Amino acid sequence: MKVVAFNGSPRVNGNTHQALEIVLEELRKEGFETELIDICREDLKPCRACGSCGKNKDERCVMAEDRLNEYVQKMKAADGMIIGSPVYFGNMTAQTKAFLDRAFYVARANGDMFRLKVGAAVAVNRRAGALDTFDEINKLYLISQMIVPGSSYWNTITALKPGDIANDEEGIRTMRTLGKNMAWLLKKLG
Repeated sequence: MKVVAFNGSPRVNGNTHQALEIVLEELRKEGFETELIDICREDLKPCRACGSCGKNKDERCVMAEDRLNEYVQKMKAADGMIIGSPVYFGNMTAQTKAFLDRAFYVARANGDMFRLKVGAAVAVNRRAGALDTFDEINKLYLISQMIVPGSSYWNTITALKPGDIANDEEGIRTMRTLGKNMAWLLKKLG
């Protein structure tokens, strides 16, 4: 079984990447294949709401100059997915929003491609906005008929400078619990 994670932080190997790695480490311990993709390295354009993905029904976005279509297929092939974003001005990053809008529009327009997959959200904040980010990602999962695992608290970590997540012991425990619970759920569904 496979879980793919997407990091929406523009900071390479930053706190969001590290938080996702903690979750994935627990999944690997349970025998899952994992992949972490830093979408921040892409110049993902926002959705134009052209509706072509629904008209063409080819599981693709017509804006093919980036790797979004490759990522949609990775999401379709995976048993579970994790979307992580740092909080910028109270919500997810623009990179994360552009990615999610396009990927989930394509999936929904093509027969709810992510239906019954397991999806988890991870948010990293300095002070506030983590719950909004967590909530926005989970709303996409729920309207896509996905299954969202719980953890010991909201899947958030508090950090500002690179490496600060190491100071949030409860946040690290929450990420580990999320990985364990996601593994358990995927095995039950599998």
